Amino acid sequence: MIQNNMFSIQGVQPLQMQSTAQSKPSTPAETIESFGTYLQNALGSVAAQETQAHEMSNQFLVGKANVDQVMIASEQALLSLQLTTQVRNKVVEAYQEIMRTQL
Repeated sequence: MIQNNMFSIQGVQPLQMQSTAQSKPSTPAETIESFGTYLQNALGSVAAQETQAHEMSNQFLVGKANVDQVMIASEQALLSLQLTTQVRNKVVEAYQEIMRTQL
C-alpha cells in the first residue's frame, strides 16, 4: 500500500481564538504600528525566500545542491511573490472603491 507522508496531519493543532477581553484595548496608533510591523515582516519574509532561491540556484551551478531543492525553493519564492502581488492588488482595489464612495 502506498502511503503519502507529504501531508502528515499528526503535528497539526487546532486554532485557538485569542480573547480580546483579557488584553488591554489598543489605541489606533498602536494598531497601525502593529499592522505596519506585520507588513514589514511579511515583505521581509518574501525577500528572504527570494534570496534563498537565488542562493540555491548558485549552489546548484557549482554542484552543491540538488535540482529538486532548487525547484522547491524557487516555487516557494514564486508563490510568495504571487500572493504578495495579489494582496497588493486587493488593497489597491479596496482603496479605489473607498475613494469612489460618495458621502
